[in-house]
Amino acid sequence: MRLQPTSLPDVLLLEPELFEDERGHFFESFHLQRFRDLSGVTASFVQDNHSRSLHGVLRGLHYQIQRPQGKLVRVVSGEIYDVAVDLRRGSPSFGQWLGIMLSARNRRQLWIPPGFAHGFAVTSGAAEVLYKTTDYRVTDHERSLRWNDPALAIAWPLAGAPVMSEKDRSAPLLAGADLYR
Repeated sequence: MRLQPTSLPDVLLLEPELFEDERGHFFESFHLQRFRDLSGVTASFVQDNHSRSLHGVLRGLHYQIQRPQGKLVRVVSGEIYDVAVDLRRGSPSFGQWLGIMLSARNRRQLWIPPGFAHGFAVTSGAAEVLYKTTDYRVTDHERSLRWNDPALAIAWPLAGAPVMSEKDRSAPLLAGADLYR
């Protein structure tokens, strides 16, 4: 596994080592000790989530205001544009975002630490996304941030209006959102 820093401190891109031959391929999608040794992240994962979405679907930007979740995101089918937004009030990168293509083909994984909003747009016909979280989902603490907030100016690779939930469509702008302390 190789680790690449990104333009946002604490958000990390992981690339697994792939072993291929005439039978196909093999790679370790997660190895706790290697992840900790490479990243310095000591968090433990307590929940795995799996979503399937069709082309043009945008999910997010989601976060939990209490019991924030770190997420390790990967795609097992298709391709997504994965986005993390720093919502940590005292952070030098507060309000900044990072977008990275994750796909079954490139096998990349994105570590998004607690304190960030997360969302993705499906750029292939469909995509299946798996992500590990460092805390459990608590619906009372769930929040969304508006996907098209002009203050963020996220460059989503969408050809038209995204397909999304009403909750995500009507989420508050960064200026009116609940933020981490």
